[in-house]
Amino acid sequence: MATFQAAKKALSAPPTVRVLPSGVPAAPSVLNLRARAPADAHAHGHGHGAAGPRTDTVPTWAGGMKLGAYKSYVSVSPTTQHQQRLMHTSAPLAVEPKVPDFSHYRAKDKTSNRALSYFMVGSMGLLSASVAKSSIAEFLRTMSASADVLALAKVEVEMGSIPEGKNVIIKWRGKPVFIRHRTQGEIDEARSANWKTFRDPEPDEARTKKPEWLVMLGVCTHLGCVPIGEAGDYGGWFCPCHGSHYDISGRARKGPAPTNLEIPEYEINEAEGKMVIG
Repeated sequence: MATFQAAKKALSAPPTVRVLPSGVPAAPSVLNLRARAPADAHAHGHGHGAAGPRTDTVPTWAGGMKLGAYKSYVSVSPTTQHQQRLMHTSAPLAVEPKVPDFSHYRAKDKTSNRALSYFMVGSMGLLSASVAKSSIAEFLRTMSASADVLALAKVEVEMGSIPEGKNVIIKWRGKPVFIRHRTQGEIDEARSANWKTFRDPEPDEARTKKPEWLVMLGVCTHLGCVPIGEAGDYGGWFCPCHGSHYDISGRARKGPAPTNLEIPEYEINEAEGKMVIG
């Protein structure tokens, strides 16, 4: 009785069907070979005239436990290792990746294709250079002087309209310009002075292109004031702001002015009797 209770407790699992690693279904470990087919009217198992087997009990041929004279039939799971396999199988992994065939898209004539590529690259480079040049030129043109400023870049002066021994003040680039038609006495006085002892040593010959014409910017070199002509201790120009004195050659002789009056760029055209400043 104890043996029957132990076998009943350990073997109460429903029958199962498993598969081996090869994919073949594993049969129960123990089959009840003594099971018989259900009886029918003709004893041929066709089910005529008799009810089929009971559906609420496990068929005897499927295994299970059956008590007999000193014998029992038990269905247990196989002890060997097994692997469950599904209905589908995974695709085999390729050892090397498969590269698509692009031969259909390659050019047949490589020489003509290379020539076309070089032509396109050269054309794009030439077009880009032209656009860059135009852009830079337009940008620099916007930074150049305007038309009204260029009109004042050069000023023509009629020399015959300036009498000897007189000063004329004109406007050039927004600054006053002194033009002095000097006499011979003024020229001799300017060249006889010991210019090497001045605070800004400079001979009169270096400040004029023609001795009788002296052209200077009318801006004091101290703080930018406009000096007064034919004034001062040396008969030249005098700045009333801080007392700077300039001689008849425009050189600083007294006061806080550190340097001589600046000489602008100018040309003298004696044939036409004109002076062009700038």
